[in-house]
Amino acid sequence: MAFASRIRSSLPLVTKILKSDSVSAAANGSIAHRSVLCPAFINSEPSRNFSTAQGKKEVKVKVPLVLFGGSGNYASALYIAAVKANTLEKVESEIFAIVEAMKKSPTFSQFTKDLSVPADTRVKAINEITAEAKFSEITKNFLVVLAQNGRLRNLETISKRFAELTMAHKGEVKAIVTSVIPLPAEEEKELKDTLQELIEQGKKVILEQKIDPSILGGLVIEFDKKVFDMSIKTRARQMERRIRVASILAIAKARIKCSIFIALK
Repeated sequence: MAFASRIRSSLPLVTKILKSDSVSAAANGSIAHRSVLCPAFINSEPSRNFSTAQGKKEVKVKVPLVLFGGSGNYASALYIAAVKANTLEKVESEIFAIVEAMKKSPTFSQFTKDLSVPADTRVKAINEITAEAKFSEITKNFLVVLAQNGRLRNLETISKRFAELTMAHKGEVKAIVTSVIPLPAEEEKELKDTLQELIEQGKKVILEQKIDPSILGGLVIEFDKKVFDMSIKTRARQMERRIRVASILAIAKARIKCSIFIALK
């Protein structure tokens, strides 16, 4: 992805900024971390700062899903700002690109997680990176807020919550299918069509495959907040449990018969 390439090319800037600020940071002492996100974040000043448009009539945006917790609040605030600016698709691509860059670069990943880095240093690095990657103002301002609040380390979690909102916005429903080996194309299509019949009209199933040899065989399907476990591993456990229960009952019956026999003797 072009975004990810531009981000990776700007990563040396992070190291450069950290080195240039290390002396001044030591001289000025440690900077206190800013307050963490509160439940009212969506109505707070940082949320309004995501958008640069001023003086326009306020557009009311309703989130398609109610998300809870700090990450949910950040994701909801980003969604509202992106929809108001009519840049939801672009913001989504940019957020996912920078998360991908974090996964591929240990240096960048460590930078986002290191709370000992002063807030102004984090902000400067983010401004450099987003400028180099040519990110939108919404994404840049959002990442700056995360940098100020010491929340860059939560970006991957926030991006997942944000993905839930964008999928709901587009009427998409994710189905995660876990198997031992990848499903053949015909079986994948058949499963997707079956799941499509189970959801309300107007929505679209997005199938995601995961490989997990530990399930031994069969399928595990996570769909619409439900889990359908048809794996051999689970079946074996269920069979083992039934055998164990049957054995216990057989022993109990034998002991009862023995007790009755002794009592009648």
